[in-house]
Amino acid sequence: MKLTLGEIAAVLETATPSPERTALGYSIDSRTLVAGQLFFAIRGPRFDGHSYVEEVVARGAAGAVVRQSFWGAASEGLRASLLAVPETTAALQRLAHSVRKKWGRAVVAVTGSTGKSTTKEMTAVILARRLRVLKSQGNLNNHFGLPLTLLGLEPTHEAVVAELAMSAAGEIALLTRLAEPQVGVVTNVAPVHLQFFDSVDAIARAKKELIDHLLAGATAVLNRDDQRVRNFARGFSGRALTFGFEPGADFRAVDCRPDGTRGSVFRVEGPALAGEYRLPLPGRHNVANALAALAAASVFDVSATDAQQALATFQPLAQRSEILTLSHGVVLINDCYNSSPLAMEKMLETLANWPDARRRLVVAGEMLELGVTSPELHRAVGRKCQEASVDWLVAVQGDAQFLVEGAREAGLPPKRARFFATPEEAAECCRTLLQPGDVVLVKGSRGVHLERAVELLRAAFPDAAGQGPSEPAN
Repeated sequence: MKLTLGEIAAVLETATPSPERTALGYSIDSRTLVAGQLFFAIRGPRFDGHSYVEEVVARGAAGAVVRQSFWGAASEGLRASLLAVPETTAALQRLAHSVRKKWGRAVVAVTGSTGKSTTKEMTAVILARRLRVLKSQGNLNNHFGLPLTLLGLEPTHEAVVAELAMSAAGEIALLTRLAEPQVGVVTNVAPVHLQFFDSVDAIARAKKELIDHLLAGATAVLNRDDQRVRNFARGFSGRALTFGFEPGADFRAVDCRPDGTRGSVFRVEGPALAGEYRLPLPGRHNVANALAALAAASVFDVSATDAQQALATFQPLAQRSEILTLSHGVVLINDCYNSSPLAMEKMLETLANWPDARRRLVVAGEMLELGVTSPELHRAVGRKCQEASVDWLVAVQGDAQFLVEGAREAGLPPKRARFFATPEEAAECCRTLLQPGDVVLVKGSRGVHLERAVELLRAAFPDAAGQGPSEPAN
């Protein structure tokens, strides 16, 4: 939303010598700032945006929001472009909340331990069939990212779909107060970020902050199949819609079946948007994400036809359940954007149910941020590999070694469960193993960089016909 520096100064309760100058956008990153944007000099544990204020002003920034101490030491010439505030992160959030209030239309907020990005994307594409929608981009889901999303609002937008993430108690509450959503979606609660929380129940309490801080008259969309999330409805004074596979869910998926490289097919029963759906993503967990999106979209009176068409043509985010058909009939499921025990188990379930797979291989990276529970959680997922009839497990980096231990304990032959320190070594091993008709899942936390393994495997098995794979190792 375009505002003058005078209007911005009034919101931030400060002054500017250039009140008529207009901010054409907003940025906290000097590297990506373009001329005309207002720069917020954010100070973090490893950086300080104040170091780049002179640079961005010289490059044509509309101005910069800075701490009062910086303003006091700045030259007269530079001060003409500065707005001084006590704390710049709080100023960013305050301006974003003001813009959201001024805009005044509907916001859908999505949180959860897994699936929130995909659910956000699905909700946005369904709503876009009848509304002009703004959605969170990339990782703009925290106390910096959400304000930047809201500052991207234009008067013509009719709805916002925002993702809310957290790594500490209180963060979801802050984001909910900023966004003031009319619809709050919780996908699930799982052992994620246990490095920062002492239990899954503590994670649940942090996620419940979204529901606790919804305004009067708002709608909560809750996963009925998740006991903790289902309990969020207790004491909630607004309308609660549930989704899931179990009987009793308001939006329930039945007759759900995998359809190979074409994704999933399922039928929805519910008070609205009932019918058969095709989703070009594999796995029941993605069907659950679709159900959450349908429940949220139902608040806006979207038609079943629009919802069916939107989901049938849905394009997954990069590295999230991407189905890649390589040469020699090899199928690669690229899900390496992030990982957690629950997400890994869901993808193993997807792999186990993959139709017509000759063999099933997993390249599994370390699951990060699990704290002291990490070794046992990795072992448990390793045991799930054996239960899911995985033929080969290739584990990568750090605590992924415990995946191998768990798989071997559960009965996977030792030679078929291997550990490597790098994605490149893992990819080379997998390359020698793959045969026509195999399905390989690649999944791990972002810090493992398994996209490198995906790139190497795609080069070894290009989409176009090429040289066949090497003989499998014994």
